[in-house]
Amino acid sequence: MALKINEIYYSVQGESTHAGRPCVFIRLTYCNLRCTYCDTEYAFYEGKDMEITHIMNEIKQWDCNLVEVTGGEPLFQDKCINLLNELINSNYEVMLETGGSLSISDVPKKVIKIVDFKCPSSAMEKKNLWSIVDDLQPHDEVKFVIGNRKDFDWAKDRITEYSLDKICTLLFSPTFEKIDPQLIVEWILVENLPVRMQMQMHKMIWSPDKQGV
Repeated sequence: MALKINEIYYSVQGESTHAGRPCVFIRLTYCNLRCTYCDTEYAFYEGKDMEITHIMNEIKQWDCNLVEVTGGEPLFQDKCINLLNELINSNYEVMLETGGSLSISDVPKKVIKIVDFKCPSSAMEKKNLWSIVDDLQPHDEVKFVIGNRKDFDWAKDRITEYSLDKICTLLFSPTFEKIDPQLIVEWILVENLPVRMQMQMHKMIWSPDKQGV
């Protein structure tokens, strides 16, 4: 049962409420989206086929209980669900970062889902699958990458429309080097939004283009 894997590495979690925690990352190849600001285009096609047993053996080299499955779009590969189940059954704390366009209904309930719904500046706004909201749990998180005021207002409207703040933690993240983060903070404070401001910690620690971190 093989998956195409772009990279597996050990670093610190750079985003979400789990930022700063040591974490093993399993990056799957392929993505059904083409966001204007994508910082992992290398994951569109590059990778090697790995059996799930091989993946599980690979991550054992690090004594780390937190594992994130990311991409690309990890759910684009059907066998991702099998990997998630294997990780959960092996007692890992599992996170899944997904782009908000594919169903999460088959994702194991114990998995912490980080759903990155796409704002207008991504050019992928129409790909959002809003039925995902019905499958969100309190331990999950919804992220909006904000590139301008239009994105901010759009995200604010979606929070209201779907009562997202009543469901799980909400994250506003600035599009890297496209908007001053201070602006977003000011808007959040003025609007008194029930969201967390987050930065991509790994891009502050290492070069923004560095892979495997």
